[in-house]
Amino acid sequence: MQTESPHQFDLWLLFTSGYRQYANFVSTGLVPAAFLPTSKTCRNQEGWGPLSPVRYDLTPCFEYSVLFGAFSVLASIGFLTRTIYLKRHGQLHHLGRTAWIYWPTQISMTVAALVAWLLALQHFNSEPRSDIFIWGSIAMGMSWIFATLLNFYEHQYEIRSSSIIYAYYVATFAISVMILQTGLDLPETLPRILGIPTLAIFAAVLFVGFVFEAWPRGSTQVQQKSGASRYGKANLLSRLTFFFLQPVINISLRRTLTMQDIAGQLQEDMKSRVCYKSLSAKWNERLKWKKTGDGSDTPSLFWTIMRSNGLSLIPILLSRVAIVFLSYLLPVLLKLMLGYLDNYETKPLSYGVKLAVGMLLASLGVSLLNTYNRFQMLLLGVSTRSALISMIYRKSLRLSAGSRNESSSGSINNHMSVDADNFWDAFVSLSLWISIPLEIAISMTLLYNLLGWTMMAGVLAMLALLPLQGWQAQIYESMQDEKLSAMDQRMRLTTEVLGSMKIVKLYGWSQAFMKRILVIRKKELEALRRIGLVQSFMSIAFISSSLIISLITFGVYALWGGPNLTPGKLTPEKVFVSMSLFAMLKGPIASLSDATTTTISVLVGTKRIQDFLLKEEVNELDIIRFNNLPRDPEDPVITIREASYSWVSPLHDAPPLGVIDENTALLQESGSVSPSAENGGFTLQRIDLEVKRNMLLAVVGRIGQGKSSLLSALIGDMYKLEGKVQISGKIAYVPQQAWIVNATLKDNILFGSDYDEERYKQVLFASGLEPDIAMLPGGDMTEIGERGINLSGGQKQRVSLARAAYQDSDIYLLDDPLSAVDAHVDKHLWDHLIGPSGLLGNKARVLVTHGIHHLREMDLIVVLKDGEIEEKGHYSDLMEARNAFYRLIKDYSKMERRRSHSTLKLQRRSSSAANVFVASEGTNKDKQALLVETDASELSLPSSDVDDEGTTDLDTSEEEELGLAPPQVVEIVDIKRDTKAELTAAEKMKEGEVGFGVLLVYAKAASYLNVVIIFLLFVLAQGCLVSTSLWLKYWIQKTKDSEGSQPPPLKIFLSVYAALTVAYVLTYVVVMWLGLTVARIRAAERIHFQLLDKVLRLPMAFFDTTPLGRIINRFSSDMFSVDIRIANKTMDILLFGISVLSTLLVIIFTTPSFIVLVPFLLIGYWAAQACFLSASRTLARIYSVSKSPVYQHFNESLAGVSTIRAMQVHERFIRMSEDKTDLMTNNFLSNMSSRRWLDVQLRLLSSTVLFFAALLAVLGRKNLDPSMAGLTLSFAMSITEEVATLVRNFCDLQNQLVNMERILEYTELKTEAAEITSVRLPPNWPSQGRISFHNYSTRYREGMDLVIKNVSIEVRAAEKIGIVGRTGAGKSSLTLALFRIIEAANSQLAKDSDNSQVSLAYIDPATGQRMTAGGSDRDLTLFDDEMDGGRIEIDGIDISTVGLETLRQHLAIIPQDPTLFAGTLRENLDPFDELEDFDLWEALERSHLKDFISSLPGGLSFEVSTNGENFSVGQRSLICLARALLRKSRILILDEATAAVDVETDELIQKTIRKEFSDRTILTIAHRIKTVMDNDRILVLDKGRVQEFDSPSALLKNEESLFYKLAEQAGEV
Repeated sequence: MQTESPHQFDLWLLFTSGYRQYANFVSTGLVPAAFLPTSKTCRNQEGWGPLSPVRYDLTPCFEYSVLFGAFSVLASIGFLTRTIYLKRHGQLHHLGRTAWIYWPTQISMTVAALVAWLLALQHFNSEPRSDIFIWGSIAMGMSWIFATLLNFYEHQYEIRSSSIIYAYYVATFAISVMILQTGLDLPETLPRILGIPTLAIFAAVLFVGFVFEAWPRGSTQVQQKSGASRYGKANLLSRLTFFFLQPVINISLRRTLTMQDIAGQLQEDMKSRVCYKSLSAKWNERLKWKKTGDGSDTPSLFWTIMRSNGLSLIPILLSRVAIVFLSYLLPVLLKLMLGYLDNYETKPLSYGVKLAVGMLLASLGVSLLNTYNRFQMLLLGVSTRSALISMIYRKSLRLSAGSRNESSSGSINNHMSVDADNFWDAFVSLSLWISIPLEIAISMTLLYNLLGWTMMAGVLAMLALLPLQGWQAQIYESMQDEKLSAMDQRMRLTTEVLGSMKIVKLYGWSQAFMKRILVIRKKELEALRRIGLVQSFMSIAFISSSLIISLITFGVYALWGGPNLTPGKLTPEKVFVSMSLFAMLKGPIASLSDATTTTISVLVGTKRIQDFLLKEEVNELDIIRFNNLPRDPEDPVITIREASYSWVSPLHDAPPLGVIDENTALLQESGSVSPSAENGGFTLQRIDLEVKRNMLLAVVGRIGQGKSSLLSALIGDMYKLEGKVQISGKIAYVPQQAWIVNATLKDNILFGSDYDEERYKQVLFASGLEPDIAMLPGGDMTEIGERGINLSGGQKQRVSLARAAYQDSDIYLLDDPLSAVDAHVDKHLWDHLIGPSGLLGNKARVLVTHGIHHLREMDLIVVLKDGEIEEKGHYSDLMEARNAFYRLIKDYSKMERRRSHSTLKLQRRSSSAANVFVASEGTNKDKQALLVETDASELSLPSSDVDDEGTTDLDTSEEEELGLAPPQVVEIVDIKRDTKAELTAAEKMKEGEVGFGVLLVYAKAASYLNVVIIFLLFVLAQGCLVSTSLWLKYWIQKTKDSEGSQPPPLKIFLSVYAALTVAYVLTYVVVMWLGLTVARIRAAERIHFQLLDKVLRLPMAFFDTTPLGRIINRFSSDMFSVDIRIANKTMDILLFGISVLSTLLVIIFTTPSFIVLVPFLLIGYWAAQACFLSASRTLARIYSVSKSPVYQHFNESLAGVSTIRAMQVHERFIRMSEDKTDLMTNNFLSNMSSRRWLDVQLRLLSSTVLFFAALLAVLGRKNLDPSMAGLTLSFAMSITEEVATLVRNFCDLQNQLVNMERILEYTELKTEAAEITSVRLPPNWPSQGRISFHNYSTRYREGMDLVIKNVSIEVRAAEKIGIVGRTGAGKSSLTLALFRIIEAANSQLAKDSDNSQVSLAYIDPATGQRMTAGGSDRDLTLFDDEMDGGRIEIDGIDISTVGLETLRQHLAIIPQDPTLFAGTLRENLDPFDELEDFDLWEALERSHLKDFISSLPGGLSFEVSTNGENFSVGQRSLICLARALLRKSRILILDEATAAVDVETDELIQKTIRKEFSDRTILTIAHRIKTVMDNDRILVLDKGRVQEFDSPSALLKNEESLFYKLAEQAGEV
């Protein structure tokens, strides 16, 4: 009897590489039943197989040997390995075990092992006996015994189902069913396999055990107590299908998701600290191997990351290989399917159905495994990103002075937000370098079996395209590096400008800085344009390559593919299987481009991080530190012996450009030599000093002599060149410019320490903060804005002092903290905190000071000059010595001759109560005042405590806006608490889908015409692509119809095919060029311009209430989406959308019955994307909102790095950074998990499309042309990946549009008034400098209290006006009103620029509640609503009618906080580049800076570092003076201009102002009373109202006047 053999060549090729004799024999189609040889090992007549010669199935010997035996042996090894791993590395959860799951699974495994051995016994007793059946069954039984052992440990160490046991259940059940089916299907001519009932029992036992193993465990006590994430609890199937995310999807369908809904999704081993420890250990290990000298080998961070993740990468890469093999099983099955359809009469219908089911299973296997593989690589990438962020953050806290100068905040931010962020999907792209060669090799092998040697033509064509790959990699890397470098520059300048917006607005420099930013932006976009050009050209190699290769291959085959180089015959099997292979080949070739660009981006970014991590760190050994005080109380706590320090690394021969030694004398005597020239770059030299416990030491000296540097040296910020420094005890540090974190006032003071109520109250009193807390809206729980924006300068300094005092340290380093407070506050701080009788009286205190009024009480005074200790000793000793200190005191002290008179006056007044007014800016500058009854001594200073300079610090802050109180007493009953005390609201998160309007805005920016042309070109390109397939189908049919006659000429076939291919290639290149180099660049340029233009013109209230990190996020990561991702995603959507549509049309055209399924498929696709978007939109927004705090905290830490290091709280800040990073990662993973959930749903639907296309082809085989079926199935095979990619890109685009939406949110805010108006001003306006306030009132925002109330004053031309008043009197508000930083109350201009009334519906990401942004904090009073805010006139012109830029550029100001920007000194003086060098040098000479600037490398071209850090505060003040001199305005405002300079520099500035501005109107906000004593008139403000306005002499005649009291305190009367 003869039996027909199946066509099995392809499966044979897939599963084995030999057995030629067998293959040749069975190819005849006739196989005798007893032909095959038998042996003792395999006595079955079908032999070893693997394919049966008489059935469409595997042989029993193959099933028992490979599937039963070898597979169970491998499983046993896996079980033992996993058991050993758990014993060695696992952690017991100690939560018990779930008995109703554990015992049934243990019993079922044991029974399964016994049944398997029973099966072995039956085979042993059978005749003829096949040994392989016996050993296979024994091995299966043993594997289940090992599984019971593993299950015992899994329940102790894990809370979820064991993945390996879970998978083994499924596999062995499927194998047992296959063997059972084989036994039942054996022909009657062959002996049946024994043990069929036993096999059935074995399968049943496995099924029961699997049910218990797979049962959801969410309700078990073990999982409920574990606190693990959803992913951590999910079993294998749930992880493969992402069903564990279904509860989140369900919630999103009912309501908007919140952070609480996705909290706790981050696994413990993915938290930042764990990831950091793993990667850091490997990196430190590599650093130890670092070589030095010539040929040094720098450790590679990239390969360190690879090694760190080595063990995790192995299973991921192996699964990637498995995906490739499973993917190429589909074209093998397609060939079998087409062979069946071409010869269906000889095969049963069941064969075709099995092939359709096989295609479904293969597609499902690829889909699930691919999604799971991508997610595992995502987890690996996210872990690496978290580790890198932690490493960057830690490194930033350890940078040396030189490294900090080289690395700006913006560039370090880019390392975190861009370079590290590249790693989240890096492993997906990196794994392509393994899968791509494998896919190409398999494709070529299968093509060879189809087309023979002619496939080499395609190989050669592909090889010819490979050099382009190398060229692209080389070019792309340099371009990417150029783009990132330009982005670093742009972000550095943007960050600096936005951080100093008040100064930018006061100077009217918005347009100047905008131009500078846009110049850098142009360079960035030019690099991006060239990248797009390369990508569009390389599309020939990567997108069109498969079509080019197919053209060449089919052309060569059609010409010479037959025997003896005769024309080859194109059949449906050859063409459409080849087309499927070419289509599959298109994936890896096209992925080459993405893999290359992503790999290069990762390599470049990693190299940038590596360079940063290799930067020089502070040398911890420079200072010998002991945490405890010396045992002997007489031993010093600070010992400095012959120590020399520098800000320049000793490794550098000369100071690099951009670094100035602080000891460079600013006010050098004529002919003197720069100290840096004398001492070779030393900042401090030969310092010899001891500080004992309880000692109060003062460091004094002129500007630039090294006072602050001495403290920097003590905290380790400088390079120690020689000497010895030893510190014993805990240090607290108060910097000159107070560093305030964005937290509550209480948190700022506690600074991470435990709360001690008694200590806390003592500190509040000693630092004079109790009255401030009483008036804050939320008391000490009031949120302090970023950079302390809602505190005055004095309050910030007192908070900084309170923070240091609360730490109860042993050593206090105080860098001029008293310069920023009023005289009475100065005395309070001295008496109760700093001085001998203060809270810190028993501590060692090193006080840098510019004042001299407390020097008598010092234990030791150190006088610094040119970086050396010129004198040291007690006050009396130094005065007796009559050297530099004596001259300093005598030259600038007027107090001695007034002391007696002043003392008597003050003592007479000491018995009466004095009203000390303390104020603070409330939320959003909502000014509130409170009068506090205090002891008279706080106002009446004894003679010994009055400033020996004859000065009193009145108010040093730009922000102190509340007034001097009239005599009355207000009792503090209780500290207020206000739940609305937050200044900085949580970042807004909109709800619902991203509006189509957002995409339209992007399309408009890219040009509607460009978008339409791109769409039409995509349609044309896809038409050409489909036409090539239709042409091939047509040609096959024509060739088949002409059999036996003259075939159609090949010239026509090849010409048309080539023409269609060339048309496709050219069209695609053009569309890529238009999309990536024209439309994308145009959109990026315009959107960035709109954002920058809008943000620079927003009112100051916006910057006061919005964290800088949140704004920067718009310009960095959000803008990155606009630059690259939105365009790329849109292009992909158009490409795959048109491709999927054409595929469905082809399937419907060839198989009309398929149209019945289309509605169901469309509903499925719609439901999947609808469910996904309901969750993904919110998840993307939650993630976006959680990014800003990471960067905000990072910026905040960089600003206070010296304080963090000095006080050794870096570990706490690292933990804070890790917590914020973990929250961001948790939200990111939830967002990405939703994408994988969508991926699974889409792939399942696409697999359904393929299955039904194949099944309908089988069922309609009698009426279906095989060539049409081939065309349909080849397109259907591609639809799986295309649909998944299409919907994934669509959803990705939605998420990227969230970033665009965030940008548009800012572009829709209201701006300030117009910068330029049509009002025609008189020539040289203002020519006189007359200023008139007419009943003027103003507030900081609509709905707030008035800060200036009904002011009506007239300032005459060239008049000098001194403005005085206590904290919060409205002094700075008056100047802000003059510059129109704030507008007149209730004016239309104020309302038009008020964003508090902009109602934006959004969702609070924390609570999910619908909120409305904006609205007044409280209702205005009826009086406020009806009042007219009045007006200000300059030379008779109402300034509200003048453009803001015009107004501000016609006024001059020397602000309290002298601010410099990164760039050249010339750009800092003349940002509009309007002046000649002569003018600049003249201004520098008049401001006493010419000699100093001339000594700098480059002179005017000298590079100023970020925030002017390479200039001292005093030097910056003089540069601001030079700016005022250059402006030549008739009106000059001095806003606390000398607050941060010593008395000598103060005197110098005042002389310069009196000389150079003698013919100009000057408004001076008084810092020291004597600076305004010679003014024409004095304006005394109180609570925003004018209290006194007259000449100093007239006011001093009235001893009851407020001005007289202030002057009396200062010793001026």
